[in-house]
Amino acid sequence: MRKETKKLTTAQFAKLHEVNKRTLHYYDQIGLFCPYTKSDHGYRYYDVSQSLDFEYIRMLKELNMSIEEIAAFRKNPTPADFLNIVDEKEQEIDKQIQKLSNIRTIIQNKKEQILFCETLQGQTIRIEECEEKQLLVYPLDVTQDDFSQMFAHLKEIWGIAQIRMGIGSYIALDSVYEMDFERYDGIFTVALNPKTDLDCFVKPKGKYLCGYQKGEWDDLPNLYQQMLDYAKSHHLELTGYAYEVGMNDFVISKEADYITKIMIQIVENK
Repeated sequence: MRKETKKLTTAQFAKLHEVNKRTLHYYDQIGLFCPYTKSDHGYRYYDVSQSLDFEYIRMLKELNMSIEEIAAFRKNPTPADFLNIVDEKEQEIDKQIQKLSNIRTIIQNKKEQILFCETLQGQTIRIEECEEKQLLVYPLDVTQDDFSQMFAHLKEIWGIAQIRMGIGSYIALDSVYEMDFERYDGIFTVALNPKTDLDCFVKPKGKYLCGYQKGEWDDLPNLYQQMLDYAKSHHLELTGYAYEVGMNDFVISKEADYITKIMIQIVENK
């Protein structure tokens, strides 16, 4: 025998589940979710025991199932149909979790950069210990290629999340010594997924000579020269590439406030 439970009016049931009464009326109208009883006077009463069913319907809707799809399942529910829905939604949830995880990484990275930039004053040169980074790379001449075509291509091969991670450029140290900045070796972004199969290389862990400049990109050769002078005066041997990356893009209103970071690895005596 079914245990008698408290009956709730539409208003009470709506308040319990924090939904609009019109939602319940609509679900009743299309036969998706109906009151347990209806009086001779037309009053609708929901049973508290219907709450779980209602929340399952809301859950499926939150998982981007249409009302029509949910209604079709509810008309003749079977374990097999439910398991098919679950398998599909689990995959969608995993993709959404990964997407949100990437966004969190991106905004945390940007937050750290902005907070650091707030401490800088003009040009700064110093030695920093840097962690190993896996970089996705795209070799090209960034001074001549069509940037709109490049962006479209990078979006296709890297994905938009990687682009949001930030894009820097790298140039061979030989070109820096010659003060030849007409042709860069390529561009890079820090890999969100270290297990990626895309073209990449590792920016090694170790000490780097780092330079920071506040101002327009055209002033960078001056910073490079100061960094080379610093390395010479401190008897530092440099190696590899010079990596350039913007630090505070998106949060400034004028180019004069743009901060660029340059990193060049130092050869360490073993």
